[in-house]
Amino acid sequence: SVFYAFLIFLFIRTFFFEAFTIPTSSMEKSLLIGDYVIVNKAAYGGRIPMTPLSFPFSHQILSFTKNTSSYLDWIKIPYFRIWGYSEIKRNDVVVFNYPKEDDFPVDQKTHFIKRCIAIPGDTLLITDRDIYIDKRKTAPVENAAFNYIIQTDSTHLDSNVMDKLGITEGAKISNYGHYSLFMTQASADSISKLKNVKSIKINSEKPGDYADYVFPHSENYPWNADNYGPLVIPGKGDSVLINTINIHLYDKIISAYEKNILKVVNDTVYINGKIASYYVFKMNYYFMMGDSRHMSEDSRFWGFVPEDHIVGKASLIILSVDKAASWTDKIRWNRCFKRVK
Repeated sequence: SVFYAFLIFLFIRTFFFEAFTIPTSSMEKSLLIGDYVIVNKAAYGGRIPMTPLSFPFSHQILSFTKNTSSYLDWIKIPYFRIWGYSEIKRNDVVVFNYPKEDDFPVDQKTHFIKRCIAIPGDTLLITDRDIYIDKRKTAPVENAAFNYIIQTDSTHLDSNVMDKLGITEGAKISNYGHYSLFMTQASADSISKLKNVKSIKINSEKPGDYADYVFPHSENYPWNADNYGPLVIPGKGDSVLINTINIHLYDKIISAYEKNILKVVNDTVYINGKIASYYVFKMNYYFMMGDSRHMSEDSRFWGFVPEDHIVGKASLIILSVDKAASWTDKIRWNRCFKRVK
């Protein structure tokens, strides 16, 4: 009976629901460190395990060891997803496998959680932090946070006020009353009203300033985290002209995600040994961003998320634990059983 109950639990965990904990502040203030989130895998369709020879409840490394792999790659199953009742929509909070971890099978890559900003076929543009889809400005995320620079009259900011506003990231950066804090617009408005605050401004990069750390890491695309695009999100069956300039946008899709042999020789692109002037995508791709826009490693830095990396939709916070609080205040009761939105 215990064995059959265990199999049923694994089946539910694999194809329907699984609990994840939020380890970083990249989704603040929508999701906080210590939130335990139920992820609905059935929403987009449960994904068949690609490395079935894996130890349950361990990911990458066996939990009771330091460096023993939790899986064997002797058997690999091609990507397949059972029927789901929903497509990925813009603004969905999605759990997926981290695309940059090329040394692991897809389903063994680290789990990330971000907000889906753009879906296949969308043209994404970020201008001064505002997001446009197909030239239409989108509504801002209610709890989106940014980095602000505050100048006081050389006195300290009231820590009680910052605690009340939930400002947990950032610090004083000079002995002359300068602070660098990550917070929402509402919190910034409250801070600006303090008597000892002389100025407050958002710390933003300028249009046209090339940042080599953003995707696609090419001077042909002078983008940065606050001014990005335009970028068309690829969809299954879509065809795109490729050349030695825009190949930086698609090289990982072609070679790593869709398993082709890609070579660029002088001014010519070769795919599987043949000269290629266009490419037809085999999967859908998505663009993900964290709600803490200046503290999130997301698609702006490493590119598209393939559909085979998608795990499920974050739907419910079942528990929230503040590890920094005293033992009597560790549970954030107001967040328990709160819907993720």
